[in-house]
Amino acid sequence: MILEVKDLVAGYEPGLPIVKGASMQAGAGEIVVILGPNGAGKSSFIKAIAGLVPVTSGQVLLDGQDITATPAHQMIRRGLAFVPQTENIFPLMTVQENLAVCGGILDRHEVAGRIDEMFATFPDLARQRALMAGSLSGGQRQMLAVARALLVRPRVLMLDEPSAGLSPKLVGQVFEGLQAIRERGLTIVLVEQNARAALAIGDRAYVLVEGREAHEGPARTLWDNPLIAELYLGSKGHAVSA
Repeated sequence: MILEVKDLVAGYEPGLPIVKGASMQAGAGEIVVILGPNGAGKSSFIKAIAGLVPVTSGQVLLDGQDITATPAHQMIRRGLAFVPQTENIFPLMTVQENLAVCGGILDRHEVAGRIDEMFATFPDLARQRALMAGSLSGGQRQMLAVARALLVRPRVLMLDEPSAGLSPKLVGQVFEGLQAIRERGLTIVLVEQNARAALAIGDRAYVLVEGREAHEGPARTLWDNPLIAELYLGSKGHAVSA
């Protein structure tokens, strides 16, 4: 497994953990989906993995190396990129400038080539390269946020609610983009409230309840499991496939 999380306990206040011993694994080239009801600790879980929420105990391993105590700003150098739900671009910079500013950890001669690769990966962004990022649509902003994270070639890409606030059409575009990225061998860990869209592209999924993983299995198994849909995804029977 490229990413292993073991019995993670984490939270913002000492003695008040939000994540209460959650574990997960992600293999190379997998899309792993983290689901659960509101308040289950999903976002706190991946933020703790990314070094953004204090960890009390447990372990995070990337390619077998312990990165639990790695500061958030150093995670990208270790190979783990995190895309937050909001404030994930610089709206007063152009699309091209947003990408260029993320190339700071690369050798200078690599940056232009990597930006060209991102524009080839996301043609819609290439057409908007001179526009201020704040003028992009919601779906384009998410693709720019993903492109910024991919610029430095991480091994694991983690995203927090990438479909939040998007229309169904734009959700489809974002998730199609994630599938294309995964096909290049990148591992993706995805927190999502849009269970149907996430499970449709996922390989495996974890359901978190009250800061612990309550169920884990192939994404298609969760898709077809009415008990999981009723207990954890907020509806009876077939909400996941509705």
